[in-house]
Amino acid sequence: MTVRLEGRPVAEATDAASRSAIAAGRPGDLPPSLVSVHRGVDSPFRFYLRRQAKAAAALGITFRDTALAPADGPEALVAALRGLDRDPAVHGVLVEHPLPPPFDFFRAVDELRVEKDVDGVGARNLGRLLGQRPVQVPAVARAALAIAQHYRLPLEGERVAVVGRSPTVGLPLAVLLASPPPGANAAVTLLHSRSGDLARGLAGTTTIFSCVGRPGLLDRTTVPEGAHVVDVGLSSVPDPERPGAQKAVGDADPRALDGWAASLTPVPGGVGPVTVAELMAATVSSWKILSGATEAS
Repeated sequence: MTVRLEGRPVAEATDAASRSAIAAGRPGDLPPSLVSVHRGVDSPFRFYLRRQAKAAAALGITFRDTALAPADGPEALVAALRGLDRDPAVHGVLVEHPLPPPFDFFRAVDELRVEKDVDGVGARNLGRLLGQRPVQVPAVARAALAIAQHYRLPLEGERVAVVGRSPTVGLPLAVLLASPPPGANAAVTLLHSRSGDLARGLAGTTTIFSCVGRPGLLDRTTVPEGAHVVDVGLSSVPDPERPGAQKAVGDADPRALDGWAASLTPVPGGVGPVTVAELMAATVSSWKILSGATEAS
């Protein structure tokens, strides 16, 4: 029987550490503060904002969202981020993406100092990850690794695969898995749309991390029997049980893999809640560094 790797206990453990860090803060310190910057509150941002706000409130983190006006262009986004970067009461800034043209997401995020870039996707944070001196690591990559480590999936010295090479998820996850602690010391195979035969590429892997966003990509024809699957993919498809409605699915086909894969993260309920917890933890980490309680590595 395939074991279901729930994200909730992993998120709860991360939140407990965040609460302890906040409780240990010095008297008179400002509370940790996170700001989400986005273009309006239409789907999917409305859902993400509610989830972030709820998680922050539960931990004692101040949360607010900043929405650009419909007429605002790229320079307005850059100006907003520069202001937040200078604000000593703000410890973390999250830029919701993807952004439509002509916005340049990476140019915008690079306006933030490394500590406040809590999603870890700015050029300096990604560069520090490559140099094995991370300050902030991409939240989704941290979440995927946290789940694998919590459930003690075979990683160190094992051949693992990352399917997907996006600069905010797949590539940093591959680097994190291959790195020494807090990485996983794994032997990583990175696969993508031009890798050819997916089944051949995944043959012999013990754990697969998929972050493509293609429903049904992983089934019995591609996943080795007995492998563990951490499903980072997220797509919306029609819900057959609710006409006209959509439901969230991952890259893996849970019905096809039931009884075939050793374990599988659900979508939703797997990587998602852990990602939110990791964003809150990154905000607390920045708060500690910027308040002088700890130093950046």
